[in-house]
Amino acid sequence: MTSVTQVVAFGGVVMLGAMSPGPDFAVVVRRSAISGRLYGMAAALGISVGVFAWVVAAATGVAALLAASALAFTIVKIVGAAYLLYLGVKAWRAALRKGGEPRLELADPGKRSSWAAFVEGLLTNALNPKAALFFVALVPQFVSEGASMTDTLTLSVIALAGTVLWFLLVANIVGALRKVFARPAVRKAIDGLTGAALIALGVNLAIATRP
Repeated sequence: MTSVTQVVAFGGVVMLGAMSPGPDFAVVVRRSAISGRLYGMAAALGISVGVFAWVVAAATGVAALLAASALAFTIVKIVGAAYLLYLGVKAWRAALRKGGEPRLELADPGKRSSWAAFVEGLLTNALNPKAALFFVALVPQFVSEGASMTDTLTLSVIALAGTVLWFLLVANIVGALRKVFARPAVRKAIDGLTGAALIALGVNLAIATRP
């Protein structure tokens, strides 16, 4: 049975992981700055669902199989890197666009835009094999072999809640400053910087190797 101390410690480590700069952070910041806090929050929820899935996968051994398989790791790595590069190039294109009001960089503007932002966050996290390595190393320290499904779900929900809280905070802070980010020069700077960050992260992921 997972103790309260273990739950608190696990939640703290996951929160620290979420706070570290990475593709998840870049996506939430850009979505909140360009599209508004609601879309940033939707992206944050997508990322959190991805974290939930990784914890379950790590607890059940699925993530360990991914980490152990060179082929599976490479496939996920290539797809994830390509997706980050796609997001980065899209941000750069938006930065180079002349004039115009801020608009959503989503394929389906309208009522489904928040869903598209959710999917963007989900894919950014789910296609990152480094997340698998992180949780494969972390989860066994809190869930013993043969642990009950209750223990697995408890840690998964804690990871989900911690990630949600952090990225919702980021989305709301950035969203509250959207009037500043709506200025053309600032908007272009945000697009350019986050685009560069996503491209750099994509390249870093593409050349990453299993430990």
